[in-house]
Amino acid sequence: MVQRRTDLAVEAHQLWREQAGETTKLPGVRAEEGETEGFSTTRVTILDREGAAALGKPVGQYLTIELDGLLRREQDSFQRAVRAVAALLEPMLPPQGLALVAGLGNRAITPDLVGPLAADRTLATRHLVEQLADMFGHLRPVAVLTPGVLASTGVESGLLVQAAVEQLRPACVVAVDALASRSAQRLCRTVQLSDAGIVPGSGVGNHRLPLDAHHLGVPVISLGVPTVVEASTLALDLVGEGHSGPLPGADLFVTPREVDSQVADLGRVIGFGVSMALNPSLSVDELTLLLE
Repeated sequence: MVQRRTDLAVEAHQLWREQAGETTKLPGVRAEEGETEGFSTTRVTILDREGAAALGKPVGQYLTIELDGLLRREQDSFQRAVRAVAALLEPMLPPQGLALVAGLGNRAITPDLVGPLAADRTLATRHLVEQLADMFGHLRPVAVLTPGVLASTGVESGLLVQAAVEQLRPACVVAVDALASRSAQRLCRTVQLSDAGIVPGSGVGNHRLPLDAHHLGVPVISLGVPTVVEASTLALDLVGEGHSGPLPGADLFVTPREVDSQVADLGRVIGFGVSMALNPSLSVDELTLLLE
């Protein structure tokens, strides 16, 4: 059977049900649908090794939110999207302590830019809390890192994050990166949040050092945005399940025509959302004054 590639747990769950022809629940996996700030959400929880093996994802919870209204520029869509991301992320975070936010990706490649752009819009407060405690002591300390990519730094991004963790000893790491989807319909309109960590570069097949609790020694919460779909996976969606032969395009990726503006919007939403989740006392308007 031709394999379809996806980094989204919600799509992996859909694929399993399509390929297995099952209508019953997958053992070891629980899926729930909901809504936050008017946006549709899906929570896929992988409970055990059986579920992890079936979906090809580590044990943990995976939350996806569909930000269709943001692309349509609906009224207050940005503010609602920020609040929605913050509302989903906040319960996944440790209640206190330094948070290290890592914006993963390559600034020279637009579909891989969402991580650095999110980091640019994340409020860094560690230095303020430590040096001006009287004024900023009410804020949670946050450090922000954009480690770049191996091709430009000569060092794997995971190693740089690992070094920062060893020096700063944060309570958690929040990693933002681009992902791959099975469907063009989800590109630049879906955000996946997970407490299972992330593998930098996995969206385009460049698997590096995993960023997870096992390798870093602290909880790792990831936020990923699908910005590309593998060409062969897209072709399979177009020709249907009846196709049995090999399809071209395993080393080609497709991205939306307006990816530059869409990635910029999503990077801003995620940066603001992460900042609000880490400092819930701040409003969107206050974050706008501080970050722009």
